[in-house]
Amino acid sequence: MKKMIHSTRASLVTLMAALALSACSGDDETQTPQGQAQGQQEPPPHEVQVAEVRRQDLPINKAYPSLLRSDSEVVIVARVDGYLEERHFQPGQMVEQGDELYTIEPDRYQAAVSQREADLQSARAEAARTQRDAQRFEQLLSQNSVSRQQYDQAVAEQRVAQASVTQAEAALRSANLDLDYSSVEAPVAGMISLSQINLGNLVTSGTELATITPLDPLEVRFQLPQRDAFELRRQLNDSGNDAPIVARLSVPGLSGSEGAELEGELQFLGSRVDSGTSTVQASATFDNPDAAVLPGQFVRVRLDGLKRFNVIAVPEIAATQGLMGPRVYVLDEDNKARERTVQLGDVAGPWQIILDGLEEGDRVIVGDPAGIEPGMTIDPQPFDGDAENIVEDVEQAEAEEQREQAEAASEAGGAGGGMPAGEGEEGAQ
Repeated sequence: MKKMIHSTRASLVTLMAALALSACSGDDETQTPQGQAQGQQEPPPHEVQVAEVRRQDLPINKAYPSLLRSDSEVVIVARVDGYLEERHFQPGQMVEQGDELYTIEPDRYQAAVSQREADLQSARAEAARTQRDAQRFEQLLSQNSVSRQQYDQAVAEQRVAQASVTQAEAALRSANLDLDYSSVEAPVAGMISLSQINLGNLVTSGTELATITPLDPLEVRFQLPQRDAFELRRQLNDSGNDAPIVARLSVPGLSGSEGAELEGELQFLGSRVDSGTSTVQASATFDNPDAAVLPGQFVRVRLDGLKRFNVIAVPEIAATQGLMGPRVYVLDEDNKARERTVQLGDVAGPWQIILDGLEEGDRVIVGDPAGIEPGMTIDPQPFDGDAENIVEDVEQAEAEEQREQAEAASEAGGAGGGMPAGEGEEGAQ
């Protein structure tokens, strides 16, 4: 009886093994090439915006480092010798053109003027005497009462006397100049510095006394790369271009506050390229009524209204970094994505200028390139030409994705933290 039961069990085991083998052979038969092809069916085409490359003119904003300076800054120097007797200002105050600043021994130079006036009067008296003598000798010569030599001598003396008058007049003018220079006046309006020489000290011609710095307006000189300078000169020479080139100066330390930016205008663009730096000098002038900035500061000047003419550009989001450098994705005839290495130029707002690698007529993927790989089939969507919207949409999508990931991580951390470590394993046991 036991033997029969064991035999029956053995038969059942054999039957189950046979069924299992049959099932396995059936599964193998289904893995035909046709079945594999059905299991690896290509995903649907990836929808993304595509634009056909066209050349265009783009506005571009450029900023350049520069040194702020006052175009009319003047160093006050003494022009005569003498003791510094008076100072007529307080350091740091605003002075007007023509204000008296210093007095340098005016009595001494007034005395010199008086002496030169007396010398001039004496010379004029002598000139008058010799002139009368010359006229008298001329009459006597006509009567043969004097010799020709005597007459010539009288004429010569008259000419020497007249020369002495001219010399005395020049000396008087020089003395008057020295007298004027003894009173030092402000040649320009502006803020005056500390006095370099204390009262009572002896100064000589050329001694620096103080500095006057006009603060309104201010001039900014900066260097333009030669490409920018060429494009700017082309734009300025374009008779049909009426848009002004506006210069904007950001005030250091006042970011975000009222008056943090000064607006001015481009005044000068150089006519030669510096061989050492490959740059062209330019300057702009800014009104500075509240003295918000001071000369000597290093600042950045931004030029608004610049353009790049006849350039190829794609939305900035379309240019990514590949193994061979910057790249974009273009579509071939079968609407498959192909990687194209490019050379990047300037960024013009939401646009990235392409210097090399693309040609007119190329179809470029301008939407979000995330997830796109070479060879992927693309369902091209029309591009409305608004690159800024594309960039904003991608940034918003990335921000939303980061927010969702942060929320998911927070929830996962909360769920894991609700159960003490090891408690689940103990329950399972």
